[in-house]
Amino acid sequence: MIRLVKIILVVFVGLQGLFYFLSNTVNFEYALMAVGEVLSQRDSPIYQNHIIPPITNPLLVKLALITIMTGELLVGLISFKGALDMFSKLGAPAAAFNASKKYAILGCAMALIVWFGFFTVIGTALLQMWQGQVGGGSFEGSFIYLGTSAFVMLFVNMADE
Repeated sequence: MIRLVKIILVVFVGLQGLFYFLSNTVNFEYALMAVGEVLSQRDSPIYQNHIIPPITNPLLVKLALITIMTGELLVGLISFKGALDMFSKLGAPAAAFNASKKYAILGCAMALIVWFGFFTVIGTALLQMWQGQVGGGSFEGSFIYLGTSAFVMLFVNMADE
């Protein structure tokens, strides 16, 4: 039963990545505006002195959004691969099931790269996006996504006996 729960949780991590990728795809212009707002650092009323200069070049803004979206898509694809691998070993001995978790753990790790690395470290710490309305909402959401993904990664990584 625990094995099945682990598989389902990995599927949810994958769906989270896929849903955000699709949401950004169908709302590309709005996503571009949101990323542009954060990169421009226009909405930083508290800390007026920036660590790096504002980024307003449209090509760089688009590249940043495409990088985020690629990460989200990879969260989905890698997690789904991991869930399928685990499902294929659902009734196998513990050693085989534990070995099947590689891509599931990598999918969760990719989620941490996207929502911790991109949003928390780069967006919130470097670009101070927490100060603005758009960035603040993105930071709060990303913290939820990285926390749930980290929890799933730790749970899935626990050895099955």
